[in-house]
Amino acid sequence: MNNNILGIIAGILTSISMLPQLIKVLKEKNVDDLSPLMLLTLIAGLSLWVAYGIGKGEAPIIYSNAFAVLVNLCPLGSYLIYSKRK
Repeated sequence: MNNNILGIIAGILTSISMLPQLIKVLKEKNVDDLSPLMLLTLIAGLSLWVAYGIGKGEAPIIYSNAFAVLVNLCPLGSYLIYSKRK
């Protein structure tokens, strides 16, 4: 299997891994089970992967991690919105 295809598949799977949690949060408007520190750490790590991918010129690393940053910003934003309602 081509390494780029493998990287793209891995990137897609890791990028969408937070979607079930995000959907649950949006449906229930409940963020009690979310850790903002974990989300911030994850977003920081993913952002560093984007920078690494840019430095290496590796599109699968750049795009998958940039998408993951955007996906993970949504639960963090939800946390900021819904945690203030209490």
